[in-house]
Amino acid sequence: MPLCRPMGNGLWEIRVDLPTQRIARVLFSLYQGHLVALHGFIKKTRATPDGDLAIARKRQKELER
Repeated sequence: MPLCRPMGNGLWEIRVDLPTQRIARVLFSLYQGHLVALHGFIKKTRATPDGDLAIARKRQKELER
C-alpha cells in the first residue's frame, strides 16, 4: 500500500508505521494551500472505519464554512 492515498472528495490518508508494530493513519486535506490534519487513529482492521472517515469529513466541511 502507498504511504499516501486519496479517500475521495479532497480527503487523503497517510500511513505511519509506529515502532510498537502498530499502524496509525492520519486523514488530512488541503485548505488554502495548507495541509490540515483532520483526524488520526490506530488502524485495527483492513478497511478504514466509517466512523473515523465521518469525523474527518465533518471537520473538512467545518473548514469550508
